[in-house]
Amino acid sequence: MVSDRRAFVIHLVLGGARSGKSSFAEQCIGDRQSSSKTKAVLYVATCQAFDEEMQARIDKHTQDRQQDTLKQNWYTVECPLNLAELICELHTENLVLVDCLTLWLNNQIFALDENATYQAKQQHLQQSIDSLVSALANTKGDVVLVANEVGLGVVPMGQVSRLFVDYAGWLNQAIAKIAERVTLVSAGLPLDLKNSLEKGKG
Repeated sequence: MVSDRRAFVIHLVLGGARSGKSSFAEQCIGDRQSSSKTKAVLYVATCQAFDEEMQARIDKHTQDRQQDTLKQNWYTVECPLNLAELICELHTENLVLVDCLTLWLNNQIFALDENATYQAKQQHLQQSIDSLVSALANTKGDVVLVANEVGLGVVPMGQVSRLFVDYAGWLNQAIAKIAERVTLVSAGLPLDLKNSLEKGKG
């Protein structure tokens, strides 16, 4: 259930790979930063570098943010697993961009004991999602979250792949339910699926 903290906004930005979702999310949090008294943005990176190519991607994104004059007051925090705990520690002056939820879920799966039963894996993922949703529903800061839409293809054949796709979909649904705004980005074009902020203006 969403708490009565309407001064703070949860915005979920969905999209496929290279859809422009991260750029749009950065634009949204930047606009929020410009229109508020808050000068700093907390950029929460959930990605882990499992190989050289991924490390190169992370380094490039970090360098791009450092070179952007509009992002000089952005501070990066790496949080591959304990996202709910981080959200709970936010203060009212915080502006937060989480990129991305899907990698966070992926990290949760790979952190599991490979010998764990399928039911135990499901239970862990559901508990992790529930904890994150609860933290977001009671957050004391504006949060923009980026996530992949991975459910538009065929059902995967492998068990781990199905687990990932299933829970990625359920994670997105759970966040969308409590979010004030949900935007789908495709080919760089944003489409609002939900925007209670606009309704509030009327």
